[in-house]
Amino acid sequence: MRALPLGARAYVLCAVLAGVLCAAPAVARSGAAVPWATLALLAAVYAAGAREARGPWPEWCGPVLLAGAFLLPPAAAALVAVPGALLARVERRPAGVRRTWRAARLSLALWAASYAFGALGGPNALRAAQDPGAPGFPHALAAALAAALVLCLATTALEGGVLVTAERHSPRAAWRGRLLGSLAPHLVHGPAALAMAVLWRSPYGPAAALLALLPMYVCACVFALYHRERAAHQATIRALVQAVDIKDRYTRGHSERVGRASVMIARELGMRGDRLEALRIAGILHDVGKLGVPTRLLRKNGPLTPEERRVIELHPEYGHEMVRGIGFLGEARAAILHHHERLDGSGYPYGLAGTDIPEFARVVAVADAFDAMTSTRTYRRARPVETAVEELKRCAGSQFDPRMVRALARALDRHGWHAAVTADACEERGNVPPGSLGSEPSAPPAPLARAAAPGRSGDLGPPPDPDGPRRPDGGR
Repeated sequence: MRALPLGARAYVLCAVLAGVLCAAPAVARSGAAVPWATLALLAAVYAAGAREARGPWPEWCGPVLLAGAFLLPPAAAALVAVPGALLARVERRPAGVRRTWRAARLSLALWAASYAFGALGGPNALRAAQDPGAPGFPHALAAALAAALVLCLATTALEGGVLVTAERHSPRAAWRGRLLGSLAPHLVHGPAALAMAVLWRSPYGPAAALLALLPMYVCACVFALYHRERAAHQATIRALVQAVDIKDRYTRGHSERVGRASVMIARELGMRGDRLEALRIAGILHDVGKLGVPTRLLRKNGPLTPEERRVIELHPEYGHEMVRGIGFLGEARAAILHHHERLDGSGYPYGLAGTDIPEFARVVAVADAFDAMTSTRTYRRARPVETAVEELKRCAGSQFDPRMVRALARALDRHGWHAAVTADACEERGNVPPGSLGSEPSAPPAPLARAAAPGRSGDLGPPPDPDGPRRPDGGR
């Protein structure tokens, strides 16, 4: 515990002492007073799951802990998670302190859940609930949900406390969003644990109760597979963006900012869920085709010749060819191909006009031009946000979709703009700095400012300048 602040050491020590006090009555009682066989079997199942899943609380083992809270008195329930918490793999040091804290946290939370279940008459209702149609079953279900809620509240409160003491988080940042994020899994575990408890007390015994874990295990495997696949998708996107940034050093950070601006527009348009995420990816990958453009052209400071411009204008098609086989991109592929089309039909690569241009492409075009104008280039400084919005409005109807421009203006009025916020920062949630004892809550958004921070980024040229050698959308 030497690496921890004094407040964190005191906090963990208090949690450990409180956990010992909660479990002490079970140890002090005679063997007949505590169902040790039930306790041992539940503890062994949880320990096996915790060891295998390499996590502090494997999702499919959650019902095991709650079942212990339903089947055992509070003091005995506090012991169910201790072996698993002490044996679970720990990725970061100090491992011993982390395991001890985990055991204390779960012990306290399970004691509270078991106490709540008993106070609400759950054990009596459980004994009367051998038949699901019996009058006691609704009472048992209500007590089970209440106990699951208490478990959620206890673990959230304890975890937030360690973030305040060990990670120096403000109380608001430590607890904000944590309860809502963990509430749904706990409320799902409540009925599953109740089913285990009912089967455990039935003539079929513990074997049938443990069989109820099988659907939870399958769901957990599918959920873990989804998260691994999502992580692989994000890694693919980051690798492509990093490759573009390395090749074109003048647009570093541009892709992430276009993705963020695209999401701001999409939210104003009412997009949600998968479409919102697909549009964010479209904004991030819109310039991936620059990997096929000679580096000397991307880094050229002077005006482009007509031949060089024609080469540059191939990058949407290059990008589309590069990502056409990536199935999860969906509508994002159309945005990559058509984000340089113009509403009046004078854009490239195909000269589409009006609503023939895919909606995602019209969104990304506005976000792309906005970031190009509000970012510093080698040949001019960044424009203020207000100036960039006015320029977009001036070009709305001929170059940009007016609906997208209005949506961006509304979003900026509501949230402002900060060019330093990147999509990577938004994606990296749940990462815990070395030395942390708990899981990091979702990172809050950085403060937003009205003026764009200067930085080298943008598409391939300055903002609208119809008389100059470059395109009005800021791209070459």
